[in-house]
Amino acid sequence: QVQLVESGGGLVQAGGSLRLSCTASGRAFSTYVMGWFRQAPGKEREFVARISWMAEYADSVKGRFTISRDNAKNTVDLQMNSLKSEDTAVYYCAAKPDPRSAWYGSNSYWGQGTQVTVSS
Repeated sequence: QVQLVESGGGLVQAGGSLRLSCTASGRAFSTYVMGWFRQAPGKEREFVARISWMAEYADSVKGRFTISRDNAKNTVDLQMNSLKSEDTAVYYCAAKPDPRSAWYGSNSYWGQGTQVTVSS
């Protein structure tokens, strides 16, 4: 069992930065693929970034967001720079046991989300 708790959301002006953090409890954190997703009002949840041994990003955030993990601390962070109003969403941390498994599978885990609001 893995529990994920996000923190670091808030209100920021366009062009500003925020750093989200996700703390995981449970064993074998280092073996999990960790990801960040977001859901804006009225829209479906979408992929933002993921990290295993390498990082991958959605095109919409590439060059602005950076995902990182600290396996010793069981944390995965999302540094968000040059924020835009369209980045406003609830951001979710997720974990899955391997790259081939589904993010919404029975062995995957999700946090409760943290709100990010970017004012223009």
